[in-house]
Formats: sequence, C-alpha cells, structure tokens
Amino acid sequence: MDLNLLTIRLRKLAAIATRPLYRRAFLRHGVAPAIEHEAVLRQLDFDFVADVGANRGQFSLVCRRLRPAAQVVAFEPLPGPAGIYRALFGSDPLVRLHECALAPARGEMVMHISGRDDSSSLLPISDLQGRNFPGTEEVGTRRVMTGPLSDFVAIDQMPRQSLLKIDVQGFELEVLKSAASLLPRFGWIYAECSFVSLYEGQALADEVIAWLKAQRFDQRGRLHQTHGR
Repeated sequence: MDLNLLTIRLRKLAAIATRPLYRRAFLRHGVAPAIEHEAVLRQLDFDFVADVGANRGQFSLVCRRLRPAAQVVAFEPLPGPAGIYRALFGSDPLVRLHECALAPARGEMVMHISGRDDSSSLLPISDLQGRNFPGTEEVGTRRVMTGPLSDFVAIDQMPRQSLLKIDVQGFELEVLKSAASLLPRFGWIYAECSFVSLYEGQALADEVIAWLKAQRFDQRGRLHQTHGR
C-alpha cells in the first residue's frame, strides 16, 4: 500500500476514535470523514458550502465539524450514496441535499457508473483510469437529472464567505460554467482536477485554472497530488 494512503487511513481511524461526530457517522452510516482536507478548510472562514459531488458526505462531514454554523448545499446524483448522505444529515437543519448533477443545461445526462461509485462521471471512463486505479472501471450507466447551480441557490441568499467544492471526475469545467452567475459570491473554489485525461473529453487542470483566472480567481496551491503509473 502507498505510504501516503496508509498514513491518511491511520489518521482517519484516529479521528474517528477521538471525535464524537466522526465516530457516530462511521458507526451508524459507515461514512469516514475526508480529514485530508482539514488543514485547508481550517484556513478558510466560510459560512456556506456548495458540495458538488458530495458522494456519501465525507467532505460535508468535515465542514460541519470545523464550521458548525455553516450552511451546506450538496449535490449527489447517484441514489445509493445520496441515500447514505440523507441518513447521515437527515436531522441537520443546516444541510440540504439535491439528488442531481450540476451542468450548464437543465435536463438529463448519462452517468457512467464506476465500480467505485465515487469515481463515476458524466464523462465516459477511459482505460487509463482503470489501469491507474483498478476497480474504478465502468460497470453501467444511469440517466440523472442535471441543472445549473443557479437553479438551486439564489445569489441574494449567499453570504460572501462561500466555498465551492467540486469533485466530479473530469466534469469540473462544466460545473464551473453552470455556476458562472454565482461565482462572484464565492471566496474560494476547491476542485479536484487531473493533468492527464482519465475521462473522455475532460478539461485538464491547466484549462480549468486558466478559465478560473479569466474569472479573476487566483490559484493558491496544488494539494494532495496523486501520481499514476
């Protein structure tokens, strides 16, 4: 096992053992917190999060612990992970989940489902993805609802200290375009991007960074870089 991955797993186990919120989430719903993002999130004084590609709630869980007063609006199109997310946050009045994907156009698109659901994408999964990350190959497809972020979030209801998190397996630039009218309200964008094409037709990291620069965002860092084979 990769030493860095082993270190993260050990840190997660320690966090689950010592922090009640994380322990309840893991024991009741099998959700482990994405603590690898804690160091970054501690530096951001956010009070609103759009969690795009929320999966089971791993990232939202960390946000709720670090910023207990922050609102979270999450987006997860697959019913399996979305069901776990709802169970995890069902009694939390500050968390809302929309069971859909973000895209510039309102309607439906085909989701390419991976053997690991957090690697599923609105783009076809390439052979390179499977070679680099065994077990993430496509196992099926499903039609999901799509729409722009402005369909779900009103700009006049967003505070200035807002965070946009994007983890959508190659569809990052399209999500950003779907949120274009709201971007001035976001203080930070935290997105997973790739420098090689793991999904067919995806915009690579440099293209995403250039697009954001044109929207007057400055790059602050590159974190948690993973190197394939």
